Amino acid sequence: MTDMKQNSYSISGQLVDIIQKKIYPAEVVVENGTIVSVNPASESAINTTGYILPGFIDSHVHIESSMLIPSEFAKLAVVHGTVGTVSDPHEIANVCGMEGVNFMIENGNKVPFKFNFGAPSCVPATVFETAGAALNSNDIEVLINRKEIKYLSEMMNFPGVLFKDPEVMKKIAAAHKAGKPVDGHAPGLRGQQAKEYIEAGISTDHECFTLDEALDKLQHGMKIIIREGSAAKNFEALIPLLEDHPDMIMFCSDDKHPDSLVSGHINDLCARAVAKGIDLFNVLKAACINPVQHYKLDIGLLKAGDPADFIVVEDLVHFKVKQTYINGQPLLDNGQSLIESVTSTAINQFSCLPVTAADMAVPQNAYPSNMGKIPVIEALDGQLITNKIEVRGKADAGHWVTDTENDILKMVVVNRYHNAPVAKCFIKHFGFTGGAIASTVAHDSHNIVAVGADDEALAKAINLVIEAKGGVSCVNSSNETLALPLPVAGLMSAEDGYKVAEQYTAIDAMAKSLGSTLSAPFMTLSFMALLVIPHLKLSDKGLFDGDRFEFV
Repeated sequence: MTDMKQNSYSISGQLVDIIQKKIYPAEVVVENGTIVSVNPASESAINTTGYILPGFIDSHVHIESSMLIPSEFAKLAVVHGTVGTVSDPHEIANVCGMEGVNFMIENGNKVPFKFNFGAPSCVPATVFETAGAALNSNDIEVLINRKEIKYLSEMMNFPGVLFKDPEVMKKIAAAHKAGKPVDGHAPGLRGQQAKEYIEAGISTDHECFTLDEALDKLQHGMKIIIREGSAAKNFEALIPLLEDHPDMIMFCSDDKHPDSLVSGHINDLCARAVAKGIDLFNVLKAACINPVQHYKLDIGLLKAGDPADFIVVEDLVHFKVKQTYINGQPLLDNGQSLIESVTSTAINQFSCLPVTAADMAVPQNAYPSNMGKIPVIEALDGQLITNKIEVRGKADAGHWVTDTENDILKMVVVNRYHNAPVAKCFIKHFGFTGGAIASTVAHDSHNIVAVGADDEALAKAINLVIEAKGGVSCVNSSNETLALPLPVAGLMSAEDGYKVAEQYTAIDAMAKSLGSTLSAPFMTLSFMALLVIPHLKLSDKGLFDGDRFEFV
């Protein structure tokens, strides 16, 4: 390998040709950020550094869920061989609108990483919650025609597609006119309705949680993105698809917390798939090739004339990354990221007053009940969907109260954009025996969501994030507190990514010490206000039935 400061160098190793399904010794010659030639070589003439292959791509991710601004996300991702993402800025758009989308693009452009942003299709996600902004079809038309915008991001309003809502159809039409794909989001949609949704021109779905659902959508021409994030984990259920449908599958994380991103990324999914006996080339096609071709990304695929975006891994079993190159620039040295932090100005929308324990009270006559039974959200570890169950409520002095013996805790949502009554309900499977957690990462509108074992702890956890104007917090049974401020839209920190991951690891451990067995309590909590995923959720306006699309 020659001096890279001369803008010309070569990398030697075992080249993995995914398209031709071949592995052979080769030399990759790079000049000024472009691959000028890929030359087969004899084993004796080559100094093998490892296996050379195209970089990994996360085919659907909300950068905001990492709690890191794009530049810090990139710093962590290149360590695992990720060279690009298909990024939906839906979360910050729901808080800050067009200004939020611009922030993500501008910050991402400050580092050598290939973010590919979409135009958020559902801002606000529903009319049943309070968001900080709205993007209509005219806004989408402006966005979708920008070169930085590669696609129309997940169309969560599948009822609007099926009933041909004019605004929804205008957004889809704008993407098609611009020659850009439309991402889907239709959990559980099957049969004729799935067919109609796909025929509207929607090309992908990352929300399948059963093999049968995915196969149903595949037969109508929809591509399936296998998701494995910090909360939603569908890899085990869907990975068999790769055997028979290698051209139609991609990998994504969707939502990945900072501690999880430090541990691994798409490389982990490749290792797990290969360990299951899935054909290596099918695995790498999903991880490296299919996203580039589907979204028409400006990411190289190890061919002469391509941008020099590639990685070197030690082996094709564990996929430990030795080197990562983007536009020819080396970004990894002895396991250390070479992407440097950049300065960033925070943007936000936050205006609400502190709460009191009295605000958490749930009068019996103000909450639905049936013969002493109350509706309860059943949270499911590793899933975004919840169950709607009825349990016998615990009452005290005319109020419904938490029942820690039966793991029925109180959950609340506080409007962060202006002062409003606190929405309250009950939830099962968080397991806390004391204390509370709160967060302003609460999909899709990112109001304050909290769950706790008593009203005093709930109020204290909520006030910690109000004071910080965004973040996650934990209060334990001894009244000790931890908080991680997220001043960028109440979603992200501009601090060093590894520092944020360390802070998040500490607060996650504290949350689990309250008695939770959930693999990611904060990530699970963030989806308990996500109305577009069935079955029962809570918005700042009240308890919501995701099947009937109406308040309980």
